Amino acid sequence: MASDELASKLTRRLHIEDGTEDAVAVDESDENGDEEKSTTANADCELGAKLMRRGQLNEGVGEHQQMSEKVYNPYTEFKEFSRKQIKDMEKMFKQYDAGKDGFIDLMELKLMMEKLEAPQTHLGLKNMIKEVDEDLDNKLSFREFLLIFRKAAAGELVEGSGLQVLATLSEVDVSTEGVKGAKSFFEAKVKAISDCNRFEAEIRQEQEEKKKELEQKKERKAAFKELASAFK
Repeated sequence: MASDELASKLTRRLHIEDGTEDAVAVDESDENGDEEKSTTANADCELGAKLMRRGQLNEGVGEHQQMSEKVYNPYTEFKEFSRKQIKDMEKMFKQYDAGKDGFIDLMELKLMMEKLEAPQTHLGLKNMIKEVDEDLDNKLSFREFLLIFRKAAAGELVEGSGLQVLATLSEVDVSTEGVKGAKSFFEAKVKAISDCNRFEAEIRQEQEEKKKELEQKKERKAAFKELASAFK
């Protein structure tokens, strides 16, 4: 049958392309009429296109069309946040992801802002998504949701904007360990170390003073004994 013959030709031509089989001249005459010739010609054109694309891929010219979703780990990408903070953000994200599809769309964001008692206009909601919508799909993935809090912690959100209000009204506290808080965090740590060093210095000073007092006491005692022996 034509389909079996076509499959055989496809297999053989792929083998020839890979170099696993030598090309041999064959009689391409067709005894089944113009209809089968047309089918075979179309198949040859399709096969030729596939072989050309395969050659391009092998040479690194073409690109694979298969889409692959980038896998990321929020705990390693958003290192400025603690594990607890990311868990809190994830809990909030899932709470408002009514469709349970891993995204917060325009309507779900609308409901979120209403529940936070900060309703936004339709345009305002669209601008909120646009500000962190890196893949331009007009909805928020969890990663893009985390970007809101990254921007909030870094002080990159416009005061009074929808995203700034969202971050402020959420129960997630990013003020102590966020990007913006990092400077204060390290300054506080340096101050704590300095205070600790000062405290240790004060203890050493007290110990030296006590040691000095003991030595002076021993000297006075020895002097008193020497003086007392003079009256015997």
